[in-house]
Amino acid sequence: MKISPSSAPAPALPAKRGILVVDDHPFMRAGLAQLIERQADLRVCGEAGNPAEALQELRKSRPDLVLTDLTMPGRSGLEFIKDLRAMSPELTILVISMHDEVVYAERALRAGARGYIMKEAGGENLLTAIRQVLRGEVYVSPRMSARILEGISTVRPRGSKSPIEKLTDREFEVFQLIGHGKSTRDIAEQLHLSPKTVDVHRSNIKAKLELGDVTALIRHAVRWVETQQQG
Repeated sequence: MKISPSSAPAPALPAKRGILVVDDHPFMRAGLAQLIERQADLRVCGEAGNPAEALQELRKSRPDLVLTDLTMPGRSGLEFIKDLRAMSPELTILVISMHDEVVYAERALRAGARGYIMKEAGGENLLTAIRQVLRGEVYVSPRMSARILEGISTVRPRGSKSPIEKLTDREFEVFQLIGHGKSTRDIAEQLHLSPKTVDVHRSNIKAKLELGDVTALIRHAVRWVETQQQG
């Protein structure tokens, strides 16, 4: 008896999930794109070098996930995340950054990101993070997860909180820019604020960090930025 081959069509492969890669370093974007394109379930649907380009690309490529650096020209990373969430509330955002997760991860999650991974974590961990947030879960490193859970489940002693953590996101952005040597006018232009508002933020930062004057604030901010860059 001769058996005819089945004429039923082969099952369709699952569609690859589209990822928009946002980083101001072309080599980093190329490396991330190469890693992603090698995966059977993922693809790069667009690239951007800064937040403004990313918002334009978002409309064209309609990604499932935005993989973004946190420090880029033209817009604060935290504000960029908030912009993305405002444009597309269902969009999944994963931050990949050189900056210490202890300082930035919780802020990124509060801004609307679904995960935070440091660039030093490596490709396999990054792919794990991408797939985890695409499943609707949150991704942070085991160390950061333990820190967040500890903060939720225990009452920390008075004074145990890092002074930098006391700053609001906007104050934190102003503090960073002060550390990069920006003047009040520069900060006002970059953050689209009035110089008077920047001065108010400066005063609040001095009070929260218990710094006596502007010179002490500048010195402290510069040292903090240098420490982050070394890390």
